[in-house]
Amino acid sequence: MDPIPATFRPFERISRPEDFRRAFDRRRSASDEVMIVYGAENGLEHPRLGISVGRKKVRKATARNRVKRLIREAFRRNKAGLPPGVDLVVVPRGAGLTFAQADRSLPHLARAVAGRLARDRSRPRDRDRSAEAAP
Repeated sequence: MDPIPATFRPFERISRPEDFRRAFDRRRSASDEVMIVYGAENGLEHPRLGISVGRKKVRKATARNRVKRLIREAFRRNKAGLPPGVDLVVVPRGAGLTFAQADRSLPHLARAVAGRLARDRSRPRDRDRSAEAAP
């Protein structure tokens, strides 16, 4: 198997609004004191990253761009250990995010989200069971 290149390639980026919306609507997330990671299955063999930094949380544009750079670098460095086939949308909790925090939190939260998505796939749907119980 070829080693995973340590670059952030264009196809690893979530850019379409509907992909962001799908991750938020899926309602599978994990969080800690520095960030929230939302996840959704993407049907690909690699993870993809989307970053959503709100103006209310991080006021200055330079600070928002810095936070995005830190998250992208954490993704790039840890992508070999991230679960494949998952779209990850990262929402930082504030402008005080450091690289060490992002580098520590992102892989842990990504694995937690992937585990929740996997449990959902193995669990039968509630709608299917309620339809069977109806006379």
